[in-house]
Amino acid sequence: MSKKFLIPIGPYHPLQEEPELFKLYCDGEIVRDIKWETGYNHRGIEKLSESKTYDQVFFLVERICGICSTSHPFAFANAVEEIAAVEITDRTKYIRSIIGELERIHSHLLWVGLAGHFLGYNTVFMWAWKYREPILDLFEMITGNRNSYAMFKVGGVRRDIENRMIEPVTKILDDFKKKNDLLTGAVMDDPVIHARTKGVGVLSRQDIIDYAAVGPTARASGVAIDVRRDDPYAAYPLVNWKVITAEEGDVFAKAEVRLLEMYESISIIEQCLQGLRKEKEGDIQVKVNEIPEGIGTGRAEAPRGEVFHCVFSDGSNSPLRHKIRAPSYSNIATFKKSCIGQTISDATISLAAVDPCYCCTERLAAVYDSGSGRKLYNARELIGLSADRTSELRNKNDLK
Repeated sequence: MSKKFLIPIGPYHPLQEEPELFKLYCDGEIVRDIKWETGYNHRGIEKLSESKTYDQVFFLVERICGICSTSHPFAFANAVEEIAAVEITDRTKYIRSIIGELERIHSHLLWVGLAGHFLGYNTVFMWAWKYREPILDLFEMITGNRNSYAMFKVGGVRRDIENRMIEPVTKILDDFKKKNDLLTGAVMDDPVIHARTKGVGVLSRQDIIDYAAVGPTARASGVAIDVRRDDPYAAYPLVNWKVITAEEGDVFAKAEVRLLEMYESISIIEQCLQGLRKEKEGDIQVKVNEIPEGIGTGRAEAPRGEVFHCVFSDGSNSPLRHKIRAPSYSNIATFKKSCIGQTISDATISLAAVDPCYCCTERLAAVYDSGSGRKLYNARELIGLSADRTSELRNKNDLK
């Protein structure tokens, strides 16, 4: 029997774009166990939110993740507008959904490119990232920014998509369809990609349920969950589209779901553009004078899965409490199932298959005194403090 040994990846590694540590316990070439450590990149977003006005929080939560920089404002807006009982205009709904779906396309293209890079198939990497450029150009045309679009606000959006812009946006999308056909064909039909991804990093339907996985990770294993359909918001109930699923649950299935979802995103954007033609230009804001006391929960379907924001309001112009959960928080734990039993060479693509984002996922693990170095609170004690504070706020504001 070969000797079990440890292969550490991280916390700083040229392959990883964010700091995290994976410990692969291997028996020869086979991964027998895996552990991971995060917490290297905690930025205190939830606490910072309490010191910002509601309008400022949108710019803060955009920076939780650079790739999914609209999904967090989406969920935050849904939460605050629930507290304020605000019904946004249809034009706002269309614009928000267009931004959300453009973001889904550029995020999926980024993942497909990186997946090709991890496999050593750099042609896919270069194609995917080249085809992502026109999508970023669209963002720049519509919002003025290629990332962190600064479009959302309570009750509306900050910029209109004027009718004169619809034709050039449509043309860029038409051109992108042809490129997406080429990329999808290259991935779906290539025998090398099949050999490297089929049967690799498999998650069963029951694994998805046990680990509460979300997004393409869940849909690739036949679990048809999608916040856009299951808890409709923005323009998603106003247009026709379908939830893309696969059954195999392996890395190839996750790539297939993402590639096919881009076609659905294009269709949603085209229908939203048609909807804009019927709406009055400039009707992009419902005036909100104040946010009353209450609790609001907002959900949005980010490219990686469900984003959840819970906002406590005491009637002031800042959140009293703001809790955030990103999809990677649920999906990362599935590594325990997908990587064990794989070879070392397959472990990296299995890890990457859920498109993990560690800056989205960071949680404070311990608090130390900066002077003495003495530990003040461990993770369990911090969770207890959080639960006590939540209970205190509920009692204080009579929010049952």
